[in-house]
Amino acid sequence: MPIPTRLANDGWWLCEPAATFAMASPSHPTTEGLPTMTGFFATADTETPVKPSLLRPLAIALCATAAADWLFYGHVIGISFAIFVLILIAFTLIANPHLATMPARLRASAVAAVAIAPAVTSINPASLACGVVGATIAVLMIVVPLQTKLQDRLWAARGLLIEGPFRLLPDLTRSSRGTLTTNMVVAWVVPVVLGTVFLALFASANPMIEHWLKAIDLSGGTTQLSLQRMLFWFVALSLVWPFVCVKLSTQRKTAEPQQEEASATDDAIDAALLQPSQLFGATAVFRSLVLFNLLFAVQTALDLLYLWASVTLPDGMTYAAYAHRGAYPLIVTALLAAGFILHASNVEQTPQRKRWGNLLIIIWTAQNLMLVLSSILRLDRYVEAYSLTYWRVAAFIWMGLVALGLVFILLRLVLRHSDQWLIRVNLIALAAVLYLCTFMNFAAIVADYNVSDCHEMGGKGPSLDTDYLVSLGSEAIPALDRFIAIGPDYRTPLKMKRENLAYEQRWALNSWQAWTIRSWRLQRYLARSTNVTKPVLQKNNRLDSPTTSIP
Repeated sequence: MPIPTRLANDGWWLCEPAATFAMASPSHPTTEGLPTMTGFFATADTETPVKPSLLRPLAIALCATAAADWLFYGHVIGISFAIFVLILIAFTLIANPHLATMPARLRASAVAAVAIAPAVTSINPASLACGVVGATIAVLMIVVPLQTKLQDRLWAARGLLIEGPFRLLPDLTRSSRGTLTTNMVVAWVVPVVLGTVFLALFASANPMIEHWLKAIDLSGGTTQLSLQRMLFWFVALSLVWPFVCVKLSTQRKTAEPQQEEASATDDAIDAALLQPSQLFGATAVFRSLVLFNLLFAVQTALDLLYLWASVTLPDGMTYAAYAHRGAYPLIVTALLAAGFILHASNVEQTPQRKRWGNLLIIIWTAQNLMLVLSSILRLDRYVEAYSLTYWRVAAFIWMGLVALGLVFILLRLVLRHSDQWLIRVNLIALAAVLYLCTFMNFAAIVADYNVSDCHEMGGKGPSLDTDYLVSLGSEAIPALDRFIAIGPDYRTPLKMKRENLAYEQRWALNSWQAWTIRSWRLQRYLARSTNVTKPVLQKNNRLDSPTTSIP
């Protein structure tokens, strides 16, 4: 007959191994299934700790980053370095008020003052290194007990300087487990950051958007937004973060097995909660898609008005300038958008949000395709106003590949193909285009277009750049002949260059090993044209061959 539970609990003193219980470890209760006093304390203090909000240290870190912007951005480093070290130590004390006693704070301040003295005298690598080391030692004196061993202090310094700058984004994503406010903030990081990048690219590509942004009157110089400044803020915030949000470890994997198991469990929980993380999770992706569609809609509407419908531009703005500024930045925009589309299409969402998310992805992909087509039209307008070059031909081909890739992305979304299918068809398209390019005579194409479109031939383009035309080589001879034939004013200087090119072509084909179909066709053309005489070699002539007559 089993002993009643109440008797087993209240009559433990009747049990025979009473002395053994006194020697038992507190972490192993004598009665199975019943929580002990130690268990209650562990549950309250260690197993489910309450994560503090990172809003306060994040605000302090942003203040320190603003100080770095004020002291360093656009300025030569001087006394500003010493001032920033003192500001950083002060912000460390403000963000961690309970980690150090007053004597420790005084010692840390003294170390920082001694460390920045060389930087006040002169700025060089040694004084900068002294300031960084001094700031690190000062922070360690604030947060690490004085009796800590030297090797443990070095280990903590490693975590501060090497691992610390990479903690910003992981700390923000992990904090989403603890507070709803931080969760909401983290979910806005990607939409705001990428939205700002897209807006900056649109401003560099579209003078209309740039004019609108400059017309916004914001206090404090916030109109001076640039990619370089945003990158500076991100790097500075990452470097400041470990000093403000101190989280150091002086233990080098020496925890007991039970502690290691608990740490592994916590890491597993973190990994599970961070896949997908709030930074790139469903909420952030959905917000990004809504914001990006609105931004791209503005650019698409402007292109439809001024490029496709040819609406009159504002005063002081030409179509050539409007087209030239937007060709290349918009292709970069489309590539960034394509990468985000691939990520967004693989993020798991709720059924209702997934339906809207897929619709937003399809609309945004279509807008990106329209963006690329507008970029091709911009480049065409620019070439028409100026001229065609090798690099602009390559840009046409590259833009066509990007447009084809976006079409493949649309097909993948509609037909629900895999990422492997998308990679495969893009590689096939790339290989096919490169293979076809090997048969193209780009020098002849560029030369023929520039001659046909030049002002002298009655085209809409500028005056012909004869030096660039000659630099294309012997394949430009047919186009040169057309240009020379229009009048005597152009025959004298170009005739000699044309004959030099023809002479080079004849000289290169002295042996049958150099025969190709393209060179054979050019040779036939030269044979039908006027007989080529021996060229007159001038100073800086590009011909280095012997001066014997042509057989």
